[in-house]
Amino acid sequence: MIYSYQDQGVGAFFALSTDYTNEQEQFQQQPNLISIHWNRGDKPISLNVDGVDLELQPHQITTTTFLQHLDVKQSQPDLATFTFNREFYCINDHDHETSCNGVIFFGNLQPPITTISPEEQIKFNMLHEVFLEECKTRDTIQGEMLRILLKRLIIKITRLANDQSPHPNLPEGQRDTIRKFNVLVDIHYKEKRSVQDYADLLFKSPKTLSNLFAKYQQESPLQIIHERIVLEVKRQLLYTSKSTKEIAHELGFNDVGSLHRLFKRLVGQTPQQFKGKNQELTDQER
Repeated sequence: MIYSYQDQGVGAFFALSTDYTNEQEQFQQQPNLISIHWNRGDKPISLNVDGVDLELQPHQITTTTFLQHLDVKQSQPDLATFTFNREFYCINDHDHETSCNGVIFFGNLQPPITTISPEEQIKFNMLHEVFLEECKTRDTIQGEMLRILLKRLIIKITRLANDQSPHPNLPEGQRDTIRKFNVLVDIHYKEKRSVQDYADLLFKSPKTLSNLFAKYQQESPLQIIHERIVLEVKRQLLYTSKSTKEIAHELGFNDVGSLHRLFKRLVGQTPQQFKGKNQELTDQER
């Protein structure tokens, strides 16, 4: 069932779906949605994000944004989803409150997965029940109450994600630098392709960034920039009819050959080979 809230005046939209796989088509009418997907059942749930298969285990949460393409091929009645747009709650404007950007939203080359520990499951289930109760309450402060609950949910997931990161004891300042770098790449990858560009935005030197990422066994800053570009090429090849030349132009490449070489170096295939192989797999599934 879908419980939704809308404020037509500012275009705000929030919805809680208790069976997202059977209700996802109803969300396609709303643009620029951000979603939190929670496997509340006791069996794994199969998802596909940007052409990559993902298995969400019981009591795990993942997120998607309007930049990603989510496909749920089979009925998964235990997949609960909280969906909202920027007008309802802007995670960028409120990042100082939640510090979720680059942890559970945006800045992630792979869909982030957070596991709800047994001791936290009761708390999350209680929060889910409060959401349902508030969704059924129609009054002038419903929107504000739902925003407060959403903020609480985001903070709880972000805390778990930080605790489950490969470096949970990473000093907050250094964690924040890595997080902000990833978000900035997600925002500016089309026009900024050097580490120096992002070092300037963060008021750091390129060497400081490279040393920080190496210290905590992260991919290098330049590798992250390149992988973000390639990820966008993949999305465009899979979900649009644009040619490689059109994609290269959209991503700021004056020479399509440069994009070809970058893509083949990271993927091991040319863009045409990648698209052809995935088209064959899609045809076989049909």
